Amino acid sequence: MSDMRRLDDKTLQEIARLICGDDGPHYRQGRELARFLDDAGWKGPFDYDGERRLDWITQHLREHRDQPDDIEKVLIRLCDGREYLGEPAVTVTEVTQQLNQILVHEGYKVERPAGRPRLIECDPASASAATLAPVTLRTTMREVIQDPRLAAVLQSRLDEAQTSTENGCHVSAIIMLGSLLEGALLEAARTRLAPPPPPNHLKSLTLFKLLELARKHRWIGADALMYPCDALREYRNLVHPNAQLRMGDPPDRDTVDMCWPVVNATLNDLAASAPTGSPG
Repeated sequence: MSDMRRLDDKTLQEIARLICGDDGPHYRQGRELARFLDDAGWKGPFDYDGERRLDWITQHLREHRDQPDDIEKVLIRLCDGREYLGEPAVTVTEVTQQLNQILVHEGYKVERPAGRPRLIECDPASASAATLAPVTLRTTMREVIQDPRLAAVLQSRLDEAQTSTENGCHVSAIIMLGSLLEGALLEAARTRLAPPPPPNHLKSLTLFKLLELARKHRWIGADALMYPCDALREYRNLVHPNAQLRMGDPPDRDTVDMCWPVVNATLNDLAASAPTGSPG
């Protein structure tokens, strides 16, 4: 039996909104709401009679709010990759991030080690950090990188970082994110600076210096520098086990979640500031 505490009604309403998905990553029609509850393991049948979708699902959540097992089943199903088969891989990650923004105020969050979601307790004080997480990537790598071969390489690293994140491979995710971010910033410096700096000079710059350079030239906004993600800036050290030991505690899911906003915000800004004539 679940030890989950009774959730506030406002929390239930926000969970209901996320399930409906009108403004979220995954939209559900009325009949899909009934199937969602069934797939979550609730005892039905559930007859959707055509009423307002948000009212229908909210009422069902309220009726079960004193049954923590059922509420937990809904939360777990929301973050289950099997719920989004055929959808982009990022969908389940965005749903999980948005759900955790809601749950953190109740002292809970969902983790997905090895791709299997589980509900755990967390410090509600981490709500401020959770609000940083969902910076949605609104661009494609080809809108950021002119060279199609380099764009393909960086896209593969982005995909690998996503897979690593979903499967709890935190070190791998940060290494992939750091390397692709450095690659994108190096390419921006190579193609946008006039005259182009010597290649050896660019290669000597750290990721943090590249971010500062991009900010100085207004290729990216200040938001990309505001996120507290030292692990991303020191990603090269994570490649070497001894250097990782000197960094202290190993990266965890919270560390990775603080890295994604830096990457997404930077890529969005690089695409938006691309010179006229760049692909897009």
